[in-house]
Amino acid sequence: MATTPVVKIAASPSILTLRFPRKPLLIPSDTGVFRRPSSLRLRRIRSTAVASWLQDSGATVAVLSGAYSLVLSFDFLTKMNLIEQNLSRKLVHVLSGVLFMSSWPIFSSTTEARYFAAIVPFINCLRLVSYGLGLFTNEDLIKSVTREGKPEELLQGPLCYVLVLLVCTLFFWHQSPIGIVSIAMMSGGDGFADIVGRRFGTLKLPYNKRKSWIGSISMFTFGFLFSIGMLYYFSIFGYLHLEWMPVIKKVAIISFAATMVESLPIDEVVDDNISVPLSSMLTAFLVFGH
Repeated sequence: MATTPVVKIAASPSILTLRFPRKPLLIPSDTGVFRRPSSLRLRRIRSTAVASWLQDSGATVAVLSGAYSLVLSFDFLTKMNLIEQNLSRKLVHVLSGVLFMSSWPIFSSTTEARYFAAIVPFINCLRLVSYGLGLFTNEDLIKSVTREGKPEELLQGPLCYVLVLLVCTLFFWHQSPIGIVSIAMMSGGDGFADIVGRRFGTLKLPYNKRKSWIGSISMFTFGFLFSIGMLYYFSIFGYLHLEWMPVIKKVAIISFAATMVESLPIDEVVDDNISVPLSSMLTAFLVFGH
């Protein structure tokens, strides 16, 4: 119950001093009654906050280092002629989103953890913009993530890709299947659609000669499998509690919608790294609800 501050007047031969008692810090106890915390409990609260901050800071550095190492590794494999440049680019496309999502559990359970994780795609956004505008040069990065090796390409698909990671981290995190499925469809589904379609896509779609039946089938299959796999992964950590039979049906609907959008001849208008996750988000909102 709130109390009215008491004004104490201390008289002295020379001056009257008004003393206002400092309002004590009150926290709720287990019984619901507000009480003043002990100094030991305050120290525990502070130490927990510091530990979470250190954990999130360390996780951010580790994930940034891992993302940079991933690109360097595939660039090395390309230079050694152990893997084709286009295949290397698509594998980076697949692994970047999946591995970034997989790293979320190493962050703390605090509300601020998502903002630490968002630093990773945000820094990558800055890198892509600076290199794409020609402010700095990095030939290895450009070759690893672009089709034709032009710096301005970084401002198209690759930038859209990391922006989607940023949005899903900030607005969905591991508490919602919407962001998880959207990233899985963009990275796993769209990535393998290109890999398989380029190698085995001889039978083209009747409404889009740049896409193939096997590519669209791969988009649906791998997008579905990656989505279910990541949802199960986060359920193991207790972030999600799902009824699997309804979830499987819902993810199948999302995969089908994203596959249909990816197959449309709209590449020149909207990049796949925007159309696929956006269609996945909208469909996920409809089937999972807010």
